[in-house]
Amino acid sequence: MTDNVLLSQEADGIVTITLNRPESMNALNRALLAALKEQVDELLFRRDVRVIIITGAGEKAFCAGADLKERTGMEETEVKKFIFTIRNLFTSLATLNKPVIAGINGIALGGGTELALASDIRIASTNASLGLTETRLAIIPGAGGTQRLPRLIGIGKAKELIFTGRRVSADEALEIGLVNKTCEAHKLMDECKKMASMILETGPIAIEQAKYAINAGIETDINTGLGIESNAYWLTIPTEDRLEGLTAFREKRKPEYKGK
Repeated sequence: MTDNVLLSQEADGIVTITLNRPESMNALNRALLAALKEQVDELLFRRDVRVIIITGAGEKAFCAGADLKERTGMEETEVKKFIFTIRNLFTSLATLNKPVIAGINGIALGGGTELALASDIRIASTNASLGLTETRLAIIPGAGGTQRLPRLIGIGKAKELIFTGRRVSADEALEIGLVNKTCEAHKLMDECKKMASMILETGPIAIEQAKYAINAGIETDINTGLGIESNAYWLTIPTEDRLEGLTAFREKRKPEYKGK
């Protein structure tokens, strides 16, 4: 058992967060949730951080969901508090003002799949498997799974997977749009960092506003969504970065964005 349940590394505007409970398949217990919440709350205000990558320690699991050994000892009120905590945490991650990439390096079940769903981009190793398996334990997904999965892959397929509790392979996850990309396990972090590096070439304020416009607009009708998009666009117009982008294009060089 390790005391350091969450690891964090920073390099060139990218923060890599690693769930560090490999002996428990990186299952989510109270300590890990508290550490992840503290990290997400801090990153919200870090202008120097542009992209976040979340992955799991070890070679077997991204995250096997809630720690059922800990859950067994909880009273009903404690279970409700746990579900409330994890749901709000994943919502904070989903609405974070910078892109989040999930590097799914193995099994992602229950809350593990919900953590991936709360991320913006999902890249899975070919040995990964995902599933909202809660109904097999006579409960339902409680950290956003019933809401985010159908929005991502469609209602019919989401109902199939949630009603059966069936796991899907990395290949099937790619086919149904649950993940963006797959790769060999030893290339996973390189692929995540490659994606992050491409995002680093873009304007920070533009990315923040684009994420907001997508997240908010998808919940509305098209006309309201277009209004949200326009308002988000207006915020980019007076920025120094927009002028730098135009200047760099004219001068045929890479822009140097500062998030201003």
